[in-house]
Amino acid sequence: MGLQRGMLVTGIVLTLIFLLTAALAPLIAPFGPTQRFDETQAAPSSVHLWGTTAGGYDVLSRTIWGAQTAVFVIVIAVALSIFIGVILGLLSGYLGGWLDRILVVVADAIYAFPTLLLAMVMSIALTQGSSDMWAGIFAAAISITVVFIPQYFRVIRAETIRLKAEPFVESAIVVGASTVRIMARHIFKNATRTLPLIFTLNASEAILTLAGLGFLGFGIEPSSAAEWGYDLNHAQSDATAGIWWTGVFPGAAIVMTVLGLTLLGESMNDLNDPRLRGRKKTKKNAAKKQEELVEA
Repeated sequence: MGLQRGMLVTGIVLTLIFLLTAALAPLIAPFGPTQRFDETQAAPSSVHLWGTTAGGYDVLSRTIWGAQTAVFVIVIAVALSIFIGVILGLLSGYLGGWLDRILVVVADAIYAFPTLLLAMVMSIALTQGSSDMWAGIFAAAISITVVFIPQYFRVIRAETIRLKAEPFVESAIVVGASTVRIMARHIFKNATRTLPLIFTLNASEAILTLAGLGFLGFGIEPSSAAEWGYDLNHAQSDATAGIWWTGVFPGAAIVMTVLGLTLLGESMNDLNDPRLRGRKKTKKNAAKKQEELVEA
């Protein structure tokens, strides 16, 4: 209610704009992501609405196509990390023993590394200094996947350990259900209820990691696809010369997209909080009683 509702609506609107821009990029972008022009660092005009970069790329087109690149990386990275993290979390939490100890140590070791540094190392190992569009997208996605797997692993493992002691799981064991059936049918659907929330928050972190890789020069080559972090990096020298348009628009795209996904994730967290739902119900009941007293 109130501010929380405004946050939810703002998050939904910004996220929808981001997704629609990515989906409709071939239709709304005036030029291709790698199309170059003779006019370099040209100011915004009727031909190039947001100007051009030092490399001769149209800023508006690069910004629009960059949304599509970000969506590809988010979908691949988060899907892979959920798939691997959920499976490892279920096995570790339910089976326990030496497998659990090994997986926990590995997850803690990965989690101890700085996110961007680990993504940089993985990107260098995968691309070896060269990356076309899809190779760069998959390299960035896999780099981010390695960073996210421990988060999903920890959440699913903790839920699996809790659910393993529940009466319905013990009843399934008594009636002779197999381990695979118990994990797939009884534990999986109960342990993964919080994944949509984690997915939303990780999507914003994935965009920041992708932008960080591109900004540091470990992202996708500009001649292969558009990427906001790379464009922002090459706009640094333009800013000192008063050429503001090459950096403002990619930077604003990153900020608005991350803001929308973060607000959406935080609002989903509030919606899933039973204390807030109970508070809202109490306010409604109090308002109803007050109306009844006024009518009486």
